[in-house]
Amino acid sequence: METKFELIMCIVNAGFSQNVMAAARKAGARGGSILRGRGSANPESEEFFNITIQPDKEVILILTASDGKDKILKAIYKESGLTTDANGIAFSIPVERTTFQMPKELEEE
Repeated sequence: METKFELIMCIVNAGFSQNVMAAARKAGARGGSILRGRGSANPESEEFFNITIQPDKEVILILTASDGKDKILKAIYKESGLTTDANGIAFSIPVERTTFQMPKELEEE
């Protein structure tokens, strides 16, 4: 089933969320939410991915139209991907429903 919206989630080292948002806005995002977080990993994961996990993280949430998702993800990766100091990962998940665009049958319940 194809959805109208996607939620892009990006996790970066603390201090890099504004870089992510700047790149996302240039690629068409209208805004986002930034949450503080803490990362954790076991030594085997760090060795497997050949990275060092920094504990202080920022999580960026961007709700976007499905057709704009790829452009935004590419911009985020280029600006703040694993090969940058942000050491970021980003992914998207489909959003089936939103409160600002509720199907008629659900509005009547």
